[in-house]
Amino acid sequence: MQKGKIVSISLYYLFGSIEIMKPMFILACFMLMAYTGMVESTRNVFILAGQSNMVGEGGVVNYQWDGYVPPESTPNPLILRLNDNVSWEEAREPLHRGAYQGTCGIGPGMPFANAILKRNPGLGEIGLVPCAVGGTKLSQWMRGTELYSQMLIRARAAVSDGGGALRALLWYQGESDTESYDDATMYKSRLVQFINDVRSDLKSPSLPVVEVALASGSSNYIGIVRNAQLETGLSNVRCVDANGMERGPDGVHLTTAAEVQVGTMLADAFLQMI
Repeated sequence: MQKGKIVSISLYYLFGSIEIMKPMFILACFMLMAYTGMVESTRNVFILAGQSNMVGEGGVVNYQWDGYVPPESTPNPLILRLNDNVSWEEAREPLHRGAYQGTCGIGPGMPFANAILKRNPGLGEIGLVPCAVGGTKLSQWMRGTELYSQMLIRARAAVSDGGGALRALLWYQGESDTESYDDATMYKSRLVQFINDVRSDLKSPSLPVVEVALASGSSNYIGIVRNAQLETGLSNVRCVDANGMERGPDGVHLTTAAEVQVGTMLADAFLQMI
């Protein structure tokens, strides 16, 4: 029998018969799992950046969220989010509330985190850092811009206490860049520069990046942007493809079911990188 199982059974007989002590038993078991290597003790931090489909518009119609939370987005004590006051709290949908001033609903972040824990329960605590802003172009995320600076501030704050490790950047953006030929044709070079700058400024030269190839955008230049996303040529970058996924009435934003699917795909892609 494994050491963790032997000690957890002993703890049960010590605490399990006393109702008031059961929370202590649960905490002791979790600490034991971390001690024996069954669960990582370091918080795994993920940056969520991009525009509205990363913010999450699932379930939003006429600027109102329907309040439906799918099973894949249910809260979990092991999933935290960095709120707009730059402090950790248990993550709940809508994940970007407060961090984003517009209406938001279901996005890919919570399904991503739940899928990570389901597929790799030993990974331990997940810390999500919402940074996405709807309607933004990639040029607004380049080094020196307000969005870029705020993202770095939040990312650094997420690991400043020494209890967290930056694990990946999740990036879903580009719809706004399909409206202009110049933005579309410059998308690849800008994206490559953006990723390189983020890695350099966060002192993580091989930081994994998992991005999403667009499901929607202007019909004129969406192909140019999608090709750039699918072919960055950078190492440690994976791209999941949202092409063909279900969209809401506006034809731009993904439905709740599609956001769940994107989150699951992001999780699978990240786990293949570690």
